[in-house]
Amino acid sequence: MDIKGNTVIIQKSAKETFAFFTDLKNFKVIMPDNIQKFEVDGDSFIFGLPGMPEIRLVLKEKTAYSNITLGAASSKLPFTLAADLNEIAEDKTEVKLNFEGEFNAMMAMMIKKPLTKFVDTLTENIGKL
Repeated sequence: MDIKGNTVIIQKSAKETFAFFTDLKNFKVIMPDNIQKFEVDGDSFIFGLPGMPEIRLVLKEKTAYSNITLGAASSKLPFTLAADLNEIAEDKTEVKLNFEGEFNAMMAMMIKKPLTKFVDTLTENIGKL
């Protein structure tokens, strides 16, 4: 299952944006308002939202100034959440989120709508940075 977020433009250089995303504690700033738990532990963080199990994301890979990819810590639900960065001016960067997961058809049906809403909320909050 692929969920692509809208492209947003923020008033930061790609270097500043990359630094923001590689400091995992900053993800709390873009999380939905109803977040119930957020804890950073080294190169991972765990978060909880109402009605969902807690999810731990691990920093899987990063390419300087262009991509940060987080992945599920558990192999039970394999997925990644990538932020692609594209500097369009010295102080403007396009950011696009992409969620990719491998789920069975029943699970995909149940989680597609809440995951799409989650990605949309993250994207909207990134646009406010």
